[in-house]
Amino acid sequence: MSKTYTTAGDLKVGGFVIIDGEPCRVVEISKAKTGKHGSAKASITAVGLLTKAKKVLVVPVDAQVEVPIVERKIGQVIADLGDKFQVMDIETFEVFEVPKDLIEKDLRNKIAVNMEVEYWQVLNTRIIVRPR
Repeated sequence: MSKTYTTAGDLKVGGFVIIDGEPCRVVEISKAKTGKHGSAKASITAVGLLTKAKKVLVVPVDAQVEVPIVERKIGQVIADLGDKFQVMDIETFEVFEVPKDLIEKDLRNKIAVNMEVEYWQVLNTRIIVRPR
């Protein structure tokens, strides 16, 4: 699994974090000041890249959190297999399948065979993000 670690206080809105084993995009961060009996807390609200579910993580600002390494790549759709797309990486010519349920509905309708798409490889999962 390709991930790294950082402190919760270093996360930024628009960045990525792993919550409950799922890679998520950070949409909101709020920090509470140090209280009488402890350290400052960070409340991180994020949306899952795979399930699109909203997740919240509340940890001390200096706590270590997992951050997924997101590889952005270009591929070409070579087949529509009904419930998934078959995609070939432009650089390595590797062929793989991306399930349609990992793609947003409006984007799913825009994708056609022979179209170039940008896809992300996150934690051994590939997600089509946008057409090129």
